[in-house]
Amino acid sequence: MNGFVVQVQTQFLPEQSSTYEARFAFAYTITIENHGEAGAQLLNRHWLITDGEGGVQEVRGEGVVGQQPVIPPGRAFRYTSGCVLSTPVGTMEGEYEFEGEDGVRFDVSIPRFRLAQPNQVH
Repeated sequence: MNGFVVQVQTQFLPEQSSTYEARFAFAYTITIENHGEAGAQLLNRHWLITDGEGGVQEVRGEGVVGQQPVIPPGRAFRYTSGCVLSTPVGTMEGEYEFEGEDGVRFDVSIPRFRLAQPNQVH
């Protein structure tokens, strides 16, 4: 294992959402902790975003929020980003591609997390 752990907190954004327009906005804060013995740089992200009707959007890109951070051992990197769904519930999951100090690339899984407007059952 590479020693990286990903934690997620989500928040529904009612001021940016509209039930009538089928627009449900969410913020998510990701914390990536390095519990390993070597640093690594986050190069790329890959997301699978699934809405409440089973529709899947795939997103790939460089870094996160315009950065490709280096995370040294014993340190963490935190950022907040957002997602808009056409349904009041959905999920996100994926992986980050890192490059270690030794030049070897590896993936760190982002566990599936739920996006939900408050008081939604499904």
